[in-house]
Amino acid sequence: QLQLVESGGGLVQPGGSLKLSCAASGFRLDYYAIAWFRQAPEKEREGVSCIRIVGGSTTYADSVKGRFTISRDNAKNTVYLQMNSLKPEDTAVYYCAATSRGLMFCSGNEHDYNYWGQGTQVTVSS
Repeated sequence: QLQLVESGGGLVQPGGSLKLSCAASGFRLDYYAIAWFRQAPEKEREGVSCIRIVGGSTTYADSVKGRFTISRDNAKNTVYLQMNSLKPEDTAVYYCAATSRGLMFCSGNEHDYNYWGQGTQVTVSS
């Protein structure tokens, strides 16, 4: 059974940091492009970042560029999202998603991804 499990969410003060993890079981993450999405209450799901299969190149939404870093650890079959300088507007449920659409594929469109985790809540508040 193919499964993605996110962890690492929580409550953090503005300016703080969190590191989210996305662990895969039943398949190898290094064969897939992986993206992080987030969804705030009453808002549409938005792409935050993605990492390609080949070369590990990455893409970020403008809203998180310079603050968030996506990375892979293939030995642990896990993808991470390091989030620094967090702002209240970063509050959302964060999801990881996987697709095998291509070696250089990376997209912020949720419809391009086949496998999804259950999400982890991130709350930025003082």
